Amino acid sequence: MSIERGQIYFIDLNPVQGREQAGKRPVLVLSIDAINQLPLVITVVVGTKATNIKHDYPTNVRVLSTESGLPVETVFLCFQIRSVDPNRFLADPVGKISEIKMLEIETAVRYCLGL
Repeated sequence: MSIERGQIYFIDLNPVQGREQAGKRPVLVLSIDAINQLPLVITVVVGTKATNIKHDYPTNVRVLSTESGLPVETVFLCFQIRSVDPNRFLADPVGKISEIKMLEIETAVRYCLGL
């Protein structure tokens, strides 16, 4: 399976600790394709149902289901960045976001990391 930047997958994030997002969740691939094709880890941004997030913050990016391939509107929590083993990606991607949305994700990630 070829994992590509901007693709969205459902993966199981367990085990977790503390305030980390848990369970089977949508994740957006953030790492570049050159890294994604190595036997390393894949860096992702974790998503949650938009109904869980009442306000928009500069740390989050809201994505409509029509923009993502996900069944519901989703908020990607750009402060919840994780690097995960490629073995967590068991199924095909459910969608891929546009270049414009990817720029929004990049801006929010930079904000979160002070870059």
